[in-house]
Amino acid sequence: MATLTIWRYETAGGAQEAVRSLESLSKRDLITVHDAATVSWPEGAKKPKLRQLRNLAGRGALSGAFWGMLFGLIFLIPLFGAAVGAAFGAIGGSLADVGIDDDLIKQIRDEVTPGTSALFVLSEDAVLDKVQAEFAGQEKPKLIFTNLGADQEDKLRDVFAEEPTA
Repeated sequence: MATLTIWRYETAGGAQEAVRSLESLSKRDLITVHDAATVSWPEGAKKPKLRQLRNLAGRGALSGAFWGMLFGLIFLIPLFGAAVGAAFGAIGGSLADVGIDDDLIKQIRDEVTPGTSALFVLSEDAVLDKVQAEFAGQEKPKLIFTNLGADQEDKLRDVFAEEPTA
């Protein structure tokens, strides 16, 4: 089963550094990355920079329209003009089916601010000890969201040495 995770980094470049590690892990078949996207918000910028990582995406990847709509909802960035506005409501409702509800959208808005970045990853089949070794020495991210069960989420938090939430 594919897992959606959202990681927040304290620096605008943290998510991009993580992408390089994901690319390396993916090339060595230590994780299957179906799709990923980053949000980087340099200090002083009016809005974040959004990037879909098509080079990591394989079959089953999410479309650019999905990421565009998601980031449009989260960061209130008009993407395609007023004609798409009505679609935001429909998309927003369907996102709740995978756990991306209004509370999560608000949390991401509150946490991804100027000077920070975030990595959105749809992946599976991670070899956790190899993932942990690859990310050693890098900025420690905060796990904002995962659709894993509680036991699996605790294992993931352990990999990145983050305290579990209550």
